[in-house]
Amino acid sequence: MRRLTKLSAVTAVAALALAGCGGSSGGSDGGSGNKPSASKDICKTAKGSGPKIGLAYDVGGRGDQSFNDSAYAGLAKAVKAFKATCVEGEATDGEAESAREDRLRQMADGGATAVVGVGFAYSDAVNAVAPDYPKVNFAIVDGFDPDTKANANVAYLTFAANEGSYLVGVAAAEKSKSGQIGFVGGVHNDLIKGFEAGYTAGAKAAKPSIKVDVAYIQESDLKGFADPAGGKAAATGEFDKGADVVYAAAGASGSGAFDAAVAAGAGKWAIGVDSDQYLTATAAQKPHILTSALKRVDTATYDFIKSVNDGKPATSYTTYNLKNDGVGYSTSGGFVDDIKSDIDGYKAKIISGDITVPTKP
Repeated sequence: MRRLTKLSAVTAVAALALAGCGGSSGGSDGGSGNKPSASKDICKTAKGSGPKIGLAYDVGGRGDQSFNDSAYAGLAKAVKAFKATCVEGEATDGEAESAREDRLRQMADGGATAVVGVGFAYSDAVNAVAPDYPKVNFAIVDGFDPDTKANANVAYLTFAANEGSYLVGVAAAEKSKSGQIGFVGGVHNDLIKGFEAGYTAGAKAAKPSIKVDVAYIQESDLKGFADPAGGKAAATGEFDKGADVVYAAAGASGSGAFDAAVAAGAGKWAIGVDSDQYLTATAAQKPHILTSALKRVDTATYDFIKSVNDGKPATSYTTYNLKNDGVGYSTSGGFVDDIKSDIDGYKAKIISGDITVPTKP
């Protein structure tokens, strides 16, 4: 996956605030609007003597049933495994870059030894804060180093999400009966365009004649990742034009695409992203969740915290891809069981290098 420029990161930053427990200001629970209950807030109950972990969420916050929730799953696993304690970030709208820096500093000043920023929008903030806390280890999910001076205490956890997207593109094309499928991106930035590129390439590989419609909820405003209504509108537009499968790489907005598939009726499919979204979909949505493109943010978060706990903190770039099982696709619901061998055949060719998945549309 290609790195974003510093300019694109600055113009597309998320708004987040420090909180001692999780929660989402813009997330969605499968379209129901429910948030995680306080009883599930592990940072409220963790009392171990291990490392203290800070987790600052991307836009949408915990409860998005996607990117942020996957990071939380990794955090929860680490807290239990290493008897750790933790503090989380909660989203607020309209926040300045300085607020992200202040949040990271509060975590470090509060005793955190491992701080994870969920999302590329933390790249500049971590770059500014990390040198002032040489004994604190920082990581950025989907992050990048915005300048040429390396930070000795920063890890950049990146994903070949284009590879997982390629596989669900194969699934979409093979399951489509109309010969037309759709893609809905949360924000039209380089990161999400990698999802689009992989999806389109996989679909065209499986069925060269397939038509792929593309829509983005926002051009640069990160609220595109926390707008289920916008996701539903974009997906509905594609279903109305003839698509029968729509892949939403849009964070919490993806639940709106699921609702659009339900409204479109029998034979209409949606594809989830980041986590196995069939498992968290509503009863009405589940019959329409064809598969999900998996992005193991939970694994990356856990692996980083483990490295800190083990006294060998990860630094620089680590890429999670098909070869190391960092990305993939889900089979929950059984809807792709009949084409699994085809999908796995493409997967094997990507791992062997016979197929190179594009990162640009």
